[in-house]
Amino acid sequence: MKYPIMIRTITHNGRTARLAVIVLLTALLSAVPFHAAFAQTAPALGGSASFAVLGGTAVSLTDATVIGNVGSPVAVTLVRGLVVGTVYPAPNDPIVIAAYNDFLNVYGAVADMGLYPCTGSLLTAYTDTALTLTPGVYCNDAAVTFTRTVLTLDALGDPNAVWIFKIGTLGTGALTGTGLSVVMANGGQPCNAYWWTAEASTMTTSSFKGNILAGAAATFTGGSMIGGTMTKAGLTMTGTDVFGCSSLVPPKDRCEDRDKDHDKDKDHGKDKDHGKDKDHDKDMDHDKDGRDKR
Repeated sequence: MKYPIMIRTITHNGRTARLAVIVLLTALLSAVPFHAAFAQTAPALGGSASFAVLGGTAVSLTDATVIGNVGSPVAVTLVRGLVVGTVYPAPNDPIVIAAYNDFLNVYGAVADMGLYPCTGSLLTAYTDTALTLTPGVYCNDAAVTFTRTVLTLDALGDPNAVWIFKIGTLGTGALTGTGLSVVMANGGQPCNAYWWTAEASTMTTSSFKGNILAGAAATFTGGSMIGGTMTKAGLTMTGTDVFGCSSLVPPKDRCEDRDKDHDKDKDHGKDKDHGKDKDHDKDMDHDKDGRDKR
């Protein structure tokens, strides 16, 4: 992004000095996380991206609805509920094992501060508040708790914008949400948000969005989830509606739409010109017939 530069010329005692004033310099310096985010790429989930629910030691679903694939290298238990996707048999299904290994790889990559350095910070607790975050990598070295909080992820018009949250960067720390609502704004996509936790992740009656990469267990009670949940330990969901990333329709490219509209306009113009040519030919033939009759 280019920032305007205002140049002012000052003449004094025959000497000329050029003074360059960089407009919004303070805003530029304070927006470091914002700029770092544009260079940020989404972590590669590999085969784990096709799973809405992937538990390291077990998956237990009770009265839950899952749109997407479900699996665990060890055990899967379904009690009522509905899965629109494939429930991979445990134990030792090769597709699940490969996906789980991909999860372990991306978990280690996101933890790496060299690959994903922090560009912003998270508080330890948010209660009865509204918070808006632009793309970036947000960290807390311990646990983070959201209580009756609305978190808006503002993509600033970029459908490829990425958010990465790293919780427990010193080795311990869990993510907890009660009445948490994650809202995507200005083109933000829920599957472009990644929640890395050193330890467990717990959501209660929350409307959550993003991919959870949990270093321990994950527990969902009620609420909804758009994204994927991957854990090193067990994964339990009770009465939760889950929509995996592979079940979502990707956003349309606005440039592509404009190109299509432009092509339609060109075709329409060609049709109009072709019609004019036909009408002109008819008029010429009519004039010729009149001369022949005379």
